[in-house]
Amino acid sequence: MNNLILQIDTSTTICSVALSENGQTLRVIDLDEPNAHAAKLTILIAKVLKQTNRTMQDLSAVAVSMGPGSYTGLRIGVSTAKGLCYALDIPLIAINTLEALFLGYKGQFGSTAGDAYLPMIDARRMEVYTAVYDHNAALVKATSAEIIDVDYFNELLQNYHRVHLFGSGADKFEDLFSASDRVNVLSRFNVSATFLSTLAFDKFQRQEFEDVAYFEPFYLKDFVVTTAKKKVGLL
Repeated sequence: MNNLILQIDTSTTICSVALSENGQTLRVIDLDEPNAHAAKLTILIAKVLKQTNRTMQDLSAVAVSMGPGSYTGLRIGVSTAKGLCYALDIPLIAINTLEALFLGYKGQFGSTAGDAYLPMIDARRMEVYTAVYDHNAALVKATSAEIIDVDYFNELLQNYHRVHLFGSGADKFEDLFSASDRVNVLSRFNVSATFLSTLAFDKFQRQEFEDVAYFEPFYLKDFVVTTAKKKVGLL
């Protein structure tokens, strides 16, 4: 039986939608535009289905990138996924954003024994959401928010030959580690819903589904609303 899974990733500025069949991506659209999540997500879903000659009723499940990442982006993606699952009475599958990003990287560039891999999602300033994986995709350090400086990887490099940084959070460290031959920064490598395909299909086969009514994104950090400073004019 062919299992069609609609996949959504809105964890960063990229609005990404893919359709996979038995773990193989049929079509993916990655869109990097302002406000794309709110304005274009449902349009991209309809377009992916149309381009693959499928309908909503053909879907076996919906998989969504659960975070960490942008608070607003994750909220929109998860809300859309939950709405579809509820309306179609199909399962919801949640995928860790960093795990999917690492597998996407490994699929394109491979991995080397003895090296460590850090997918990174941009947070703010020099902070990122990241985790550490070895070349076999085993989790070495769980997801956390980290502030990176030039000495941050000294301890990790005692156990690994090189560390590889990639994802939207890695871009800002390109200059910081430009002189290091043991810290490799791959810039402009971002999330994509196609990276969810294998993980989503594996979870579907194991029936690892979320409770549509109660599932919430993995925000990692609370959303903080700040109030703009009041401008004081001259009397």
